[in-house]
Amino acid sequence: MRSGAQSGQGRPRPRVLAQAPQELTQGRLKRLGEGIGKVVYASEHWVVKRERSPSEIVALIVLWKALRRLERLLPGRWGRRLVARPARQIRLLRLLTQAAMAVVPKSIWFTSRVRGAWRIYHRRNVRGEALAQTHLAGTSIVPERISFPPTRVRIGGWPGWLTVSEATERVETTLYQRLAELARAGRYDELERWLERFLELRQAGWQRGLFSVDAHLKNFGVIGDRIVLLDTGGLTNRWREIEGRLAYEDVVAQPHVQLGLAPVLAKRPDIARRFDARWKAIVNLEVVRRHWPAAPEASGLSG
Repeated sequence: MRSGAQSGQGRPRPRVLAQAPQELTQGRLKRLGEGIGKVVYASEHWVVKRERSPSEIVALIVLWKALRRLERLLPGRWGRRLVARPARQIRLLRLLTQAAMAVVPKSIWFTSRVRGAWRIYHRRNVRGEALAQTHLAGTSIVPERISFPPTRVRIGGWPGWLTVSEATERVETTLYQRLAELARAGRYDELERWLERFLELRQAGWQRGLFSVDAHLKNFGVIGDRIVLLDTGGLTNRWREIEGRLAYEDVVAQPHVQLGLAPVLAKRPDIARRFDARWKAIVNLEVVRRHWPAAPEASGLSG
C-alpha cells in the first residue's frame, strides 16, 4: 500500500473552482466536530470551518483549565470521565462559561495562565497555518483544499448558515479511531501497519523542514490508505522548540501510553513494545537532524 510519506511529492496545488461543489449547497451540512479554534461542518466529501471568536476561545481555555483542575481532585475514572464529556455537554459548559465571563470581573478569570495559554494558542495557530500553506499545500500530507467564490451554506446548529470560500477534503475517520476499530476487530497486523505509516508520515514532515510538537493521534486523519495532518497548530520549524520537544520525548518510557494507545493495545503488549522501540529509534534528535533538508544552523533554525 502507498503511504502518505511515500506519496507526499506528487499532489497538485489546491484547486480553484468557478463555484462551490453542489453537495455543499444542496442540503444542511452536518456538524462534524470542533476544536479550540474552529467548528467543522461536513458534506459527503468536503468540510468547511467556522472560526471561533476570541471570546469563545478564551472561554474554552478557562473551561478546560477548570476541568483539568477538577480531574486531579476526583478519583480515577470519575476524573477521566469529567474531561471526556461529549461535545454537546462541552458546548453547554462553554456557553455557561462565556455568560459568567460577561458578568464576573475580568481580573478574576483572565489570569496570567489563561492569558499565556491564549497567546501560545494564537501564535502557534497562525504560524502553523502559514507553515502548512508554504510547505504542505498540494501534498498528500494534508487533505486537499479547494477554493471558490464566497458561498452561503446551511449548517446544523447555531448560527444556521455560513459564508465560506474554501473547503477541505473530508477524512474517513481520525487515526486514533481507525486504530481503535482495528483493535476491536482483532486486526492487529493491519493496526501495526498503520502505526508504521504514522512514523513514515512524521519523517516526511521532517524532510520538508517541519516538526509537529503536538503529534496526538486525534490530530491525524485517514483517507484511503493515507494518513493526513488535520490540525496544523503544532507545526514548527524553530529548532529550539524541536529540541525542547525531543528532550521531553527522551524521558518518555512508553510512547504508546503518551499517545493514548494504552487501551487500544491492552491485549497486545508485544505490539506496544515494538512500537515503543520503533518510536524511540526514530523520534530523536539524531534522526530528525538526518532527515532535515539542511543542517539546522545553515537553515536559520538554531533559535
